[in-house]
Amino acid sequence: MQQVRGVVAKGRGEPVSIETVIVPDPGPGEAVVDVLSCGVCHTDLHYREGGINDDFPFLLGHEAAGTVEAVGEGVESVAPGDVVVLNWRAVCGDCRACRRGQPWYCFNTHNATRKMTLEDGTELTPALGIGAFADKTLVHAGQCTKVDRSARPAAVGLLGCGVMAGLGAALNTGNVGRGMSVAVIGCGGVGAAAVAGSRLAGAGTIIAVDLDPQKLGWATALGATHTVNSREQDPVEAIRALTGGFGANVVIDAVGRPETWLQAFYARDLAGTVVLVGVPTPDMKVPDLPLIDVFGRGGALKSSWYGDCLPSRDFPMLVDLYQQGRLDLDAFVTEEIGLGDVEAAFDKMHSGGVLRSVVILDAAEGNVPAGTPR
Repeated sequence: MQQVRGVVAKGRGEPVSIETVIVPDPGPGEAVVDVLSCGVCHTDLHYREGGINDDFPFLLGHEAAGTVEAVGEGVESVAPGDVVVLNWRAVCGDCRACRRGQPWYCFNTHNATRKMTLEDGTELTPALGIGAFADKTLVHAGQCTKVDRSARPAAVGLLGCGVMAGLGAALNTGNVGRGMSVAVIGCGGVGAAAVAGSRLAGAGTIIAVDLDPQKLGWATALGATHTVNSREQDPVEAIRALTGGFGANVVIDAVGRPETWLQAFYARDLAGTVVLVGVPTPDMKVPDLPLIDVFGRGGALKSSWYGDCLPSRDFPMLVDLYQQGRLDLDAFVTEEIGLGDVEAAFDKMHSGGVLRSVVILDAAEGNVPAGTPR
């Protein structure tokens, strides 16, 4: 076992702190990963706020890249020295989804069974089974997807959650194709990635919708052909006007609120697709929606879990596109920070000034000057 530093949320709404974390040796099917980078995701903030569950204390961080340091018995998929992107969908291969050939829906994903703890023996709950705001973490080997070691960790590590969710919402769930029209409501990290995914798929019209001009600027840089500031325009009317009066073929809600979902529902063309990738809270409900509208507009209403990705299939392919210059993952890295700057990064989420703050782990110091831009 090893002692490392990790960012821990000890109680609901309490500021995070850096604690000494005990990382055990890997058991069968497990791996210890030397973390190189980890993005600060809204999900980590949800954990800190108690919005996921109450299994405090949490070892936060999950959007990460690293180097495999050691593997346990029976691990053949990765080896020490491999550079990997961590994922929270380590498919089991045997549940009803996997058996029917849809492993991206796996209902029995794997996590490490050995526990990381605080110095006093208190067991930690790793965020999404990963816990990567730490110098090292223990995961199931299936959570490690080997990628090209020459790729920039801060960029490709973002495939571990938010960027993959957005790319997959367009490419996998929405099935965006050549020449289609797409609207993306909400252009933070996930929505901006949905814009990038739509461009990658060859969409003809890509409409970015947001309240924040800066986010609309990011979306334009990533491939949006039109922008709509929803403070100034009704987004449904604007999307229809930009699509011949019909609505978009695919509308992606990257916010996850009843009002934005309804906007997506009415902004799609007949037989179009709505994709919900923004995560609502349990108390949110869609207000009265005439069932005849659901029937009469046809098409599909979908939710997108992790971009319906299969990490072993999607991560290497997307890293290859990044290496070719066809997918600008670097654009999502707004700043590089150290472990001690995570709490400040949570504050920046509320101001909307970043797509992603990314923690960079240094073997010697584990820190970089706060707010270092790319």
